[in-house]
Amino acid sequence: MKYYPVYPYYGKKTKCEEQLLAFPPQHQEHPGLEYVMNPRPIYENPSYMGSQKLQDQVAIVTGGDSGIGRAVSIAFAKEGADIVFVYLNEHRDAEETKTKIEEIGRRCLALPADLRYKNNGMQVVDQTVKTFGKLDTLVNNIGVAYPQENITDISEEQLISTFATNIFSFFFMTQAAMPYLMPGSSIINTASAAAYDGEKNLIDYSSTKGAVVSFTRALSKSIVEKGIRVNAVAPSYTWTPLITTAFYGDQLTTLGTNTPMKRAAQPFELAPTYVYLASQDSQYVTGQTLHVNGGYVTSS
Repeated sequence: MKYYPVYPYYGKKTKCEEQLLAFPPQHQEHPGLEYVMNPRPIYENPSYMGSQKLQDQVAIVTGGDSGIGRAVSIAFAKEGADIVFVYLNEHRDAEETKTKIEEIGRRCLALPADLRYKNNGMQVVDQTVKTFGKLDTLVNNIGVAYPQENITDISEEQLISTFATNIFSFFFMTQAAMPYLMPGSSIINTASAAAYDGEKNLIDYSSTKGAVVSFTRALSKSIVEKGIRVNAVAPSYTWTPLITTAFYGDQLTTLGTNTPMKRAAQPFELAPTYVYLASQDSQYVTGQTLHVNGGYVTSS
């Protein structure tokens, strides 16, 4: 098995210094669970020291129980934010994330909810404001991906579920959050390299991620005069539970090796980009999609 250094520039060794370049074959049904993955994703850079970029702010992170959402929630907490993260029913993963945020010294609400339905998103925002009194940042991050070899294999039920999860929830959460977002607030949407290059066995997923990019651009123009910024992050292959639901077996042994960096990302490597977009460091950035993809070049 080949290895690749994850922390090549940090100057000291850590227990996470190396990651597997090739992941063992495995597959999960939805929703994927982080605690059963082999190896476990690396959600935190232990060398990352916060500098109060988000001090005493309040952030909602959908899908914050695991994967990129977990890494973002922990990085936000290190920067001084209180966190509300939403998850479906992955209670063990959610408890692990909540415990870590509280160990950092920030308050945390972990709310189970099916965000395909508008009323559930409204309840999440209402509970956030009742608990913390405000909302500063919304991270729309949940997603599902169901592999199918042919477009004719995508059922009506699957198509509706994929769109309801991957883009309708972004609309619903944003609609619920808008009355509480103030000038200086930020909305961050998780897109994907698949929006630009497509995944031939994930046609509906790729389509929803294209919608996320367009949603980000249009919404940013709609609310720029309110002083609210809207941006997106487009990862390429990242070792998260979604990957183990979207790919099978031997596909994982070469995951991300088609990028110039010759490996998949770990979730912690995405988190600083979300911190940047949530903070005033990016106060002149809106309507943009930032590509964190190991140098992956799309066809468009």
